Amino acid sequence: MANWLYTRANILFMPITDTSPGARAKQIEILRAMTGEQRIELAYEMSMFARELAREGIRRDHPDWPEERVVRELLRLAFLPGPLPAGLQ
Repeated sequence: MANWLYTRANILFMPITDTSPGARAKQIEILRAMTGEQRIELAYEMSMFARELAREGIRRDHPDWPEERVVRELLRLAFLPGPLPAGLQ
């Protein structure tokens, strides 16, 4: 039983990835070759992509909501742990 718990604990702390070691090494090589400005731009583009995915998920779940409500829900998901305060609904 102790071995299972140890193994289980190690599994919980291992990073989840579908990237092969060779592909990961190439990613690191490319990222290290980028300038700071390029890395910031990449991070910004990834953030905008994630935001658009979230927005489309909200639209899918609530097709009747107007764009204003979709934007408010996106902000709530990004910044608040619970529902929007009454004054912002």
